[in-house]
Amino acid sequence: MIEEISSQLAILGHPQRISVFRMLMRRFPDAVPAGELAVELNIKASTLSNYLNALQRSGLVTQERSGTSLLYSVDMKNVQQMLDFLVLDCCRGRPDICMPFNQGNDTMTDRKFNVLFLCVGNSARSIFAESLLRELGGERFNVYSAGTQPTSELNPFAMQVLKDKGHDTSVLRSKHMSEFAAEGAPEMDFVFTVCNQAANEECPAWEGQPISGHWGMVDPVKATGTDAEKSLAFQNAYGALQRRIQAFTSLPVESLDRIALQSAVDDIGRESFEDQK
Repeated sequence: MIEEISSQLAILGHPQRISVFRMLMRRFPDAVPAGELAVELNIKASTLSNYLNALQRSGLVTQERSGTSLLYSVDMKNVQQMLDFLVLDCCRGRPDICMPFNQGNDTMTDRKFNVLFLCVGNSARSIFAESLLRELGGERFNVYSAGTQPTSELNPFAMQVLKDKGHDTSVLRSKHMSEFAAEGAPEMDFVFTVCNQAANEECPAWEGQPISGHWGMVDPVKATGTDAEKSLAFQNAYGALQRRIQAFTSLPVESLDRIALQSAVDDIGRESFEDQK
């Protein structure tokens, strides 16, 4: 066990290998194409292949094939085993002295929970998610959305879908995620990325260490064709997010501990909802 963990830590000790690992962690539970990793991290394909092979040999990353593409994802079981060794063995079961926060089994408190949805432009997908959770979550959640590179205005197709569904759009606006990392901002309990690019980008270390989830899906803003075809892309995105939000609101958030909640959030992201990819 010690030799295996030592090898894993040595592999992660390389600055670019750990960058690849961190990217895959941010995209978990997605399986990410090697080409996308190379572009996002600005690493040559041949060099990236060597890094991925090393991470695979260590057991921290798995590979699968989809058509002609090789997809990579974190092997969370082995990652958890490595972290358990560090916390339970090296720290003698005292995470409070080895970690800056407690990731223990405490349940969430009985109060309204703050939820933030992130995408790049904050003009469609995250706006859909904000509106849906505000409606479906009742009084259980305070809901926000933001973008890593927000646009100046909300997408008109997205606004039309929301109006047709009966949502109040007067409260919506496009905003930068820095609003929620500033002093005095509400402390988040949950942070979800709803697009791959936002998950790829470096986000702030949120106060309070919220539970995070990646619910990546295609960007309806990039749809082409007639207005009817574009509108259909937005309808599909709305429907995919609606199913995920419904699954999230069905969780007994108040009674589950952090570990169970994180697992449930990951499971929602892992589900193959129609049109999510």
